[in-house]
Amino acid sequence: MKFEAVIGLEVHAELATATKIFCGCATKYGAEPNTQTCPVCLGLPGALPVLNEKVVEYCLRAGLALNCRIADYSKLDRKNYFYPDLPKAYQISQYDLPLCRDGFLRLASGKTIRITRIHIEEDAGKLIHSPEGEGYSLVDYNRAGVPLIEIVTAPDLATPEEAVEFLEKLRRILMYLGISDCKMEEGSLRCDANISLKPAGAKHLGTKTELKNINSFKALGRALAYEIERQSELLAEGKTVKQETRKWEEAKQRTLPLRSKEETQDYRYFPDPDLVPIELDPAYVAAIAASLPELPEAKKRRFIEEYKLPEYDADLITGSKHLADFFEAVLKFYFSPKAASNWIMGEVLRLLGEEGLTPEALAVNPAHLADLLRRIDAGEISVSQGKTVFEKVFRTGASPEEIIRAEGIRQISDEARLRAVVAQVLQTYPQSVHDYLNGKTKAAQFLIGQIMRETKGQANPQVIKVLLEEELAKLAQG
Repeated sequence: MKFEAVIGLEVHAELATATKIFCGCATKYGAEPNTQTCPVCLGLPGALPVLNEKVVEYCLRAGLALNCRIADYSKLDRKNYFYPDLPKAYQISQYDLPLCRDGFLRLASGKTIRITRIHIEEDAGKLIHSPEGEGYSLVDYNRAGVPLIEIVTAPDLATPEEAVEFLEKLRRILMYLGISDCKMEEGSLRCDANISLKPAGAKHLGTKTELKNINSFKALGRALAYEIERQSELLAEGKTVKQETRKWEEAKQRTLPLRSKEETQDYRYFPDPDLVPIELDPAYVAAIAASLPELPEAKKRRFIEEYKLPEYDADLITGSKHLADFFEAVLKFYFSPKAASNWIMGEVLRLLGEEGLTPEALAVNPAHLADLLRRIDAGEISVSQGKTVFEKVFRTGASPEEIIRAEGIRQISDEARLRAVVAQVLQTYPQSVHDYLNGKTKAAQFLIGQIMRETKGQANPQVIKVLLEEELAKLAQG
């Protein structure tokens, strides 16, 4: 029997606020354990929470960007469960009245993925387990009370590829909004995936499993693919799928059971008595809507229409708001969109990759790249020399002019000077000349290489190509 997968995602994004959701403790990542805590986020008796207004604003920004309806009345609830990293033994979240609901996000295929709800809640602490066999765990409560939004989709995703695309698009939007850094390696964007299988064409849903705390796109795709295969084999053998929470074990490329899946009633939700309900003024919501930036898909379409970029270029560059902003900043000094796009996709991304940096860390002055590209166009330096100069611009922050002057980099285009070098090389390598004259055209590349070596890479490639062809033609004529 053929089965179809039904997938829904629950995405937790850590909000980029300076302080926690219910207290004034800092949210800085990587601080010494338990140095960013207070009685409120430690859940000590008598400590009262106060809602951080910025958290509400950031959630609304996400909801508006994802086409959600915004509630005019909302509240916060206690979600009760015990876990060692949850100091109060309950999490403050939102149950039946989330801030945002009924939105959507479209995939590249045009398929609409419904977003059921977006709500705010606090994060738990972090458990640090001892090496195997030593039998203890440590708790860092710095993360307890860090603000999150949880974005819940309807079960509209049918394949691991669709799930990965959805998460990538969502990450881009959240980063464009400036409400989360979405660093999956630091846990500021995490994903739970609910997956079930049903016979092809059937309307009823099968028993689902929940894959917990997936923190990379590759892991999401692999975990879902594994789970589809595992559940397919069970159903094909006439066995049942257990409703449970499972974890993805990256090292062994498999999912493993964690615990049985809780039902909503197990959490015994009730309104938090220490926090007043949230009543939203329509004018406040309208002001947030008016402040939203141009989002990735709109920017991509504009880059294609306004700058005539190929879709591939536009998609890659708008994949990062910082990269897109850098591209447009370069165009203010040098309006040749395709040339700028090529350089950014080539040298800029290559150097960022070599240094293990994200586009947000790019510190090159856009005017410097524009200046470099103008010098290449003018024939002052070759493309090869331009790459050398740009690498130094990238690493030192110096201007192209400073680097070119300091290192004496200039392209030689003087025909008389280059013709003498060509003649010298032809005399030095008679076998290559003989090969070329006898039809082995690749020998010309060797000769060009020798000319470049003689000029220390400063010869103008177009000029030497013409001169070489002229001199070889003379030799061919005898």
